[in-house]
Amino acid sequence: MNSISKTLYEMTLAERSSLLDTVATALEATAEEAEGQGDARFASNSTCVANTIRGMSGGFGPRDLAAAELLLEQGIMLVHQFSNRKTAATLH
Repeated sequence: MNSISKTLYEMTLAERSSLLDTVATALEATAEEAEGQGDARFASNSTCVANTIRGMSGGFGPRDLAAAELLLEQGIMLVHQFSNRKTAATLH
């Protein structure tokens, strides 16, 4: 992992698709965990963002990159929030 990171605009279509798929998969796993813990709202939000990301990954033009960037940010933040919440719960 010594390579220089790229923006969405610099990535190839295959790289973008892989990134979108990775974030959507992480969101789906988060949704399953949240549902198992009884947090239906968080599970629903994670599932909705994952489905929206999956819908975009089929192919998009340059004008859609800004929307993809926002969805990725939201998805990553949801996974991060859930991860931090789990860590905080085990510390207490």
